[in-house]
Amino acid sequence: MIPSSMPAASANTGGVACHPFRLHETLALLTSQLHPDANHKEDLVFLKEVFSEKSIGYLMKIHEKLKQHAKQSPTPVLRSASCLAEDLTEELQNGLLEEDEKELLLLLSAPHLKAVLSAHDTVARKNFDPVLPPLPEDADDELEEESVKIVRLVKNKEPLGATIRRDEATGAVIVARIMRGGAADRSGLVHVGDELREVNGNLITHKRPDEISHILSQSQGSITLKIIPAVTEEDKTRESRVYLRALFDYVPFEDRAAPCHEAGLPFKRGDILQVVSQEDATWWQAKRVGDCNLRAALIPSTHFQERRLRYRLKTGSFPSAASSSHVAAHDGDLGGKDGGDLHRSFRLKRERQRSPSEPRTPDGNRAEFLIYEEVALYLPRPGERPRLIVLLGSLGSRTAELKQKVIADNPRLYGLAVPHTTRPRKIHEREGVEYHFITKAAFEADIQAGKFLEYGEYKENLYGTSLESIHRILLENKICLVDVQPEALQVLRTSAFKPYVVFVRPSVFDSESKSLSSCSSLVSVAVTERDIQDMRRSAERMEQRYGHWLDYVLVKEEPLGAAAELHAVLERVRLEPQWVPVSWLRPS
Repeated sequence: MIPSSMPAASANTGGVACHPFRLHETLALLTSQLHPDANHKEDLVFLKEVFSEKSIGYLMKIHEKLKQHAKQSPTPVLRSASCLAEDLTEELQNGLLEEDEKELLLLLSAPHLKAVLSAHDTVARKNFDPVLPPLPEDADDELEEESVKIVRLVKNKEPLGATIRRDEATGAVIVARIMRGGAADRSGLVHVGDELREVNGNLITHKRPDEISHILSQSQGSITLKIIPAVTEEDKTRESRVYLRALFDYVPFEDRAAPCHEAGLPFKRGDILQVVSQEDATWWQAKRVGDCNLRAALIPSTHFQERRLRYRLKTGSFPSAASSSHVAAHDGDLGGKDGGDLHRSFRLKRERQRSPSEPRTPDGNRAEFLIYEEVALYLPRPGERPRLIVLLGSLGSRTAELKQKVIADNPRLYGLAVPHTTRPRKIHEREGVEYHFITKAAFEADIQAGKFLEYGEYKENLYGTSLESIHRILLENKICLVDVQPEALQVLRTSAFKPYVVFVRPSVFDSESKSLSSCSSLVSVAVTERDIQDMRRSAERMEQRYGHWLDYVLVKEEPLGAAAELHAVLERVRLEPQWVPVSWLRPS
């Protein structure tokens, strides 16, 4: 922000390109031309203070001198300036000194000058190869014929990033795996298959792997390793781009099969994991998306996790509490309570349709192990149909009212799949607005044709939501909201709908007074403590059985707040990429 009234400075500055040795003069001239005005006073005062700094002037002078010498192509006068300086220092220290000799001694003793002279000698000798630490003089005789590598790593509080194992045949301690992003990986000096002999000068061949891991984890600062390199060291550091949604909780310290608890990656159901290495068929290396830690850690592979779950299921050692979180739920009624509203009397009568991305057991039985689901980021492109929004509600959530509130607030953006019914049309109702009114015979024919997502009977009348009514709203480029029984997701979880699933549950507190007032405001009727317990159990049961399908959990405390929160969630789904099963994005 230099004022335009500086022709002299501008002209001189333009000449700097041809005269690089005049930077110091140009800086002085530029500083003298900085006259603060009313519009840019603060900026120009700041610039003048910066340009007036002595350090800037010194840097410009050094730059000019280096440029002058660069044109002259200087050559070192001698190859041992450091030795000469040391000899001179020793001479000066042995006699009586004049003032100028004392000053020279002080200069030669300064660490900065010693570093400059050392750099001078390195350039003069053209000896740019790194200097490795010498081999210990007391190296074992058995290593005389072997290639020994001394590796020195700098480690802080983070793990070293490597696991080890004992070779059953030779008893040697072998590097089993290198964790991507760890200290060992970043060094590039330690590889899978290397034999570890010493840690900080201590022989470790007689120690157990867990003892060695403890030594490494407790070591701080510089760690020196004596290693026998592997015979082959292939480059396998290419990082994969496989992303998985975890469908179960995992705690490494509770896993007795984990090769190293400290190297394990704890995660919760719903976490997104990036798998960076699948070289080990049993233990993959992964990072949790969103973590600041760049170091990969171990997670059980799909094959290994499925194999041990199948074994536990077969032997009867599968805990009942865990079975619901590791094994998918199947078709069945929820006892008429979990759906809420009109869905209470519905019973889904549609055959199970398996999603291509769902894992299943090799013997083809009904148990489906919930381990991982491969996912990718997805955002509908302009002109592409929006995603279907599915609301699942536990007892007392009143999802139908929440859905209608959001649609009424913005009918141009959101749409409702108009249901079908066999009951007579009331005077104020319009065909295709509140319902599609059809005969019982036509309804039953559509059932046989598989046109309904779900249907049921209420007061001797049939009600149902057809797949065609959902497609009609999506083709209008509106976001379609449906509230269904959770079993309907078995039909909706396809690339045609790409559903985003919101689970709505009422706010239920442990305190009787709070829960009564909260739930009463939701259902507009008096509720008992037993009703509250039913609501709590309903929500817990649905999350336990169908939690692997949920994208968002909305705790409904009061209608207006819930509608605002849902609207904010739907805006994120519309404008920001979301994780979806990768099978939805692959061409069929």
